[in-house]
Amino acid sequence: MKFSSFAIAAVAIAASTVNGFSAPKFAVRQQTPLMMSTAVDAETKTALATAANEARGIAMDSIAAAHSGHMGLPLGAAEIGAVLYGSQMTYNPKDPTWINRDRFILSAGHGSMFLYSWLNLAGFDLPMEEVMRFRQHHSMTPGHPEFPSSEHNTPGIECTTGPLGQGVANAVGMAASEKMAAAVYNTDEHKIFDHHIFALAGDGCFQEGVSAEAAAFAAHEKLDNLIILYDANEVTLDKMAEYTQSEDILKRYEAYGWEVFEIDGHDLDAVEETIAKAKANNNGKPKFIKCNTIIGKGMEETEGTNAAHGEAGVPYVDKAKKNIGLPEGEKWYVSEGTRDFFADVQKKNQATYDAWQSTFTAWKEANPALAKQLQEGVDDYTMPAADMIKEIAKQGTDAEATRVSGFKIIQDIAKLVPYYISGSADLHGSTRNYINDGGNFGSGFDKTYSGKNLYFGIREHAMGSIMNGFAFHGLFKISGSTFLVFADYLRPTVRVAALSELNRVSYILTHDSIGVGEDGPTHQPVETVSGLRVIPNLDVYRPADAEETVAAMVSSVTRKEGPTALIFSRQNIDQNNDLDYMARREGALKGGYIAKKETGELDLIIIATGSEVPHALKAAADLPGARVVSMPCIEVFERQSAEYKEEILPSSCTKRIAMEAGVSNVWYKYASKVVGVDKFGMSAPGDIVMKEYGMTAENLAAEIASMN
Repeated sequence: MKFSSFAIAAVAIAASTVNGFSAPKFAVRQQTPLMMSTAVDAETKTALATAANEARGIAMDSIAAAHSGHMGLPLGAAEIGAVLYGSQMTYNPKDPTWINRDRFILSAGHGSMFLYSWLNLAGFDLPMEEVMRFRQHHSMTPGHPEFPSSEHNTPGIECTTGPLGQGVANAVGMAASEKMAAAVYNTDEHKIFDHHIFALAGDGCFQEGVSAEAAAFAAHEKLDNLIILYDANEVTLDKMAEYTQSEDILKRYEAYGWEVFEIDGHDLDAVEETIAKAKANNNGKPKFIKCNTIIGKGMEETEGTNAAHGEAGVPYVDKAKKNIGLPEGEKWYVSEGTRDFFADVQKKNQATYDAWQSTFTAWKEANPALAKQLQEGVDDYTMPAADMIKEIAKQGTDAEATRVSGFKIIQDIAKLVPYYISGSADLHGSTRNYINDGGNFGSGFDKTYSGKNLYFGIREHAMGSIMNGFAFHGLFKISGSTFLVFADYLRPTVRVAALSELNRVSYILTHDSIGVGEDGPTHQPVETVSGLRVIPNLDVYRPADAEETVAAMVSSVTRKEGPTALIFSRQNIDQNNDLDYMARREGALKGGYIAKKETGELDLIIIATGSEVPHALKAAADLPGARVVSMPCIEVFERQSAEYKEEILPSSCTKRIAMEAGVSNVWYKYASKVVGVDKFGMSAPGDIVMKEYGMTAENLAAEIASMN
């Protein structure tokens, strides 16, 4: 075996043999506690050990067939998978979306064959034929786990993982969602939510900063239903882990406020007993279990080295399978004994599931209003957008910042969608997305787990991943806020939400342009809106007034295909009072509409969005042939019929100019001339900055005149 100097010091090669598998024992320092006593009977232990080796074989065969993949984790963490799926997790493969199931997140998503192997063994509807098609076109086993969507629908996949660290933060979000669900729906007579969230993560997950942000949040809010399993194999891709890290991760998590454990990750008794203890201890502390493992275990040519991380072990697969006692020449081998063992596991889980169903039925009968709300949350039911905009009162006629409009409208949204919640990265006072009378989520102070307002602290990246965790959990619809300029701090999570089609997530991003003013260029986003627009499957709304804001927010909670970014202004914007308020709402729901129709023969189209729409309206006031098109959401407009788009932007009118206080490139799709901002801002009062950069009706009129 090959070990770094650090690993040699940590490992005592006092090997024991289980099922023909040589398993080293780790000499580790005592933590809280070091669990090593017997936790399962001998027969179950043998079955788990056999299943672990067969899961290793499945992973090796699939990666070898694909000539691609990451072999190290599936081989190194097999005992952890055996205990989770064979003993400690509660789930029902026949009802994989059961709302009180335990959740498992593979944060180290590159090791996806670990998950696919265990889902097959545990009885989920993932046929071995699909496991054999690992990483192939349209298979159910893509390179990294992908949340069931229009592209992949693999039962048992709880969230999309691969970007390291985000799965840890997703798990924090799921744990928070479970706490909220228990607080909202459990009663003294009936407890319908009491499950746990598990995540398996590696060194890369803990090096990425998002996991640190999320860990601090989880400890502060006392999410003791969360169990993180650290696959501590001392290896990263390029080098042994000691090359780039030297901190004591256990002490770090203990300092956050977690309860920490350290075990031999190959000792089935230790894994079993420690997880059981972590589940049982409702002490207000999330649990962190360091599982010392050997990466690529069983493949002696690469095990314990960074070469084991990827597919370097493919040439040694047949030898490795023989060494761990699997039949020679058989691929994707699963013994009858293992199938029988998991059939018994399914029977036990089914009994738990049936008992829960009886409790659930009694709960529904006793709590019909709560039951209706829960069902709507599970189904993500809302009234259609066209109906919902009619349920919100007409807004005012005075100039108003759209962040202020958003604050008013979010109160209506929270009433119309009872399972809607919101949060902020320490900016509620500025982003104005606080739900009045909703209470604050969490532990301590004035917080309760039923609160609808989350305080994430200054942690945008974790906020985005925690929000995704809420969405993956599948009971609530969540929005989170920060200044638009800080959207790049949560951009990786926005991308995952978009590719996972998480329509339960929306982002409230305020202070939307150089109009921010005195804070200067660090706080004046010029490229950010367009940067968000290039993310596939993300709707980006930049409304021009209060009525468009109604439509934008309604769209964000009624959309079914993916997330929405709501871009709001700090500065006041004039209302387009010349156009009926419902026409503005209906038009904004289509992404673009005629905000001012020409009074003569059409010879000019002015396209604008957000705070620039009033400038367009003023510039067109004395131009009979000018049409003003407000386009709050390009993505929605592009989904309209060809006939509608031609009606709004007739191809016969080629004289077009667009205006937005941001980079100009996106608008050349619609116009030959663009009045935009293609450089960073400056520190000065907002109206001065806007004038300096040409964001005025007068400058727009001059640019139009130059087109003649």
